[in-house]
Amino acid sequence: MEQILPALGVSVVVFISTNIDDLLLISAFFADPGFTPRQVVAGQLLGMGALVMASVACALLAVRVPDGWIGLLGLVPLALGVRGLWALRRGTGPAKADDAGDDDAEEPRGGAARFKALAVASVTVANGGDNLGVYIPLFSSTPGHVPLHAAVFAVLTGAFCALGHHLVHHPILGSRIRRHGRAALPFVLIGVGLWILSDAIALARPASAGR
Repeated sequence: MEQILPALGVSVVVFISTNIDDLLLISAFFADPGFTPRQVVAGQLLGMGALVMASVACALLAVRVPDGWIGLLGLVPLALGVRGLWALRRGTGPAKADDAGDDDAEEPRGGAARFKALAVASVTVANGGDNLGVYIPLFSSTPGHVPLHAAVFAVLTGAFCALGHHLVHHPILGSRIRRHGRAALPFVLIGVGLWILSDAIALARPASAGR
């Protein structure tokens, strides 16, 4: 117990510090009527699970992800954001949500639903460069606590999803967030994508230094 409690505290601090920026993305997805709450939560859990598994694999193999390569993941939210802007311009996609929200709207099934969940997961992974940078050394230093860390991350992912959903359905803020959610999401994704891609500048440094 003496070892578990400090590890539990480390898990909480590490998760919050590396995922606080995800609250904006989670809220934007919840506000977009094109995504159901189930798809957003499933995508977040899949994305976080992928980050944890990748970190475990790198820790076991003592692999360090080179600077710059993680930044290329920014292409994923950038592409999704451009796709969303194109859909808005063409006037396609789901109708604008009303102030009551659309939790009760009919949920897409089959491949469409899976694609939406995978889209959320891919953005979560793409925005997880700092997660990998922290999780890999953490898992390497305390391999016996990896199951505990993974369990805490899963619980806190659910808590972050609940918080994001609450913000979107807040009595005062919720109607405004939902009203502009679908239009705002592509711009949020493009901004996140460009921000992540800025880390890929490191890939050009060796070439420029050699000149």
